[in-house]
Amino acid sequence: MPTKIWAVIPAAGSGSRFSKTELKQYQLIQEKTVIEHTVQRLNDLPLAGYVLAISADDDLAQTLPFSNKDKAHFCQGGKERVDSVLNALNYLSKIADPNDLVLVHDAARPCVSFESLQQLLQTAQDKSCCVILAVPVRDTLKQVLSGNKIEKTVSREFLWQAQTPQIAPLSILKNAIEQALADQVVITDEASALEHVGVNVEVVQGRSDNIKITYYDDLQLAKLILQSQSH
Repeated sequence: MPTKIWAVIPAAGSGSRFSKTELKQYQLIQEKTVIEHTVQRLNDLPLAGYVLAISADDDLAQTLPFSNKDKAHFCQGGKERVDSVLNALNYLSKIADPNDLVLVHDAARPCVSFESLQQLLQTAQDKSCCVILAVPVRDTLKQVLSGNKIEKTVSREFLWQAQTPQIAPLSILKNAIEQALADQVVITDEASALEHVGVNVEVVQGRSDNIKITYYDDLQLAKLILQSQSH
């Protein structure tokens, strides 16, 4: 039986760095919400389904006209991003095979390219490994102390900036997150949980336009990127 591919989209966060009152995933770009663009990109892959982990008081997500709506699943998100991801993995465990591949992707990354998605999935399938999209760090990095004083310049030679999607087999990712949480490790992305339990994770070079909308001006940049990609 061929391995199925599922997507998990944690979308329960408050995004306080973006706005105290507005949720970034529901901002409009080209008459669609950010999260609709994100789901549409992921559906360029042959997904068996996708799970949106949303907050308990979210009364908007389930009304949106997502692409391939028949493949949409919803579960309750958690306090932190990692809790939302784990809730979605627990949900998937009831309907998916433990060896099925799961792509975890930020709701606020609507600009990921089909080429990047394809390369990520192909690498995971060909090498039977866990893989993330990432880009080499380009800029000079400074370590800064309190008072905005530079302490030193940090070498960027081996540094990559992690992106999403990040892909791993369902059971491996679920077990890694559960173990890392039990060990009280700070989990900033799926790879950090996998690294903690000794699972090898490879990087596939992504693109710099796969931005995450974090601050309000990122929304303007995402609009420009989506506009240029549509041409």
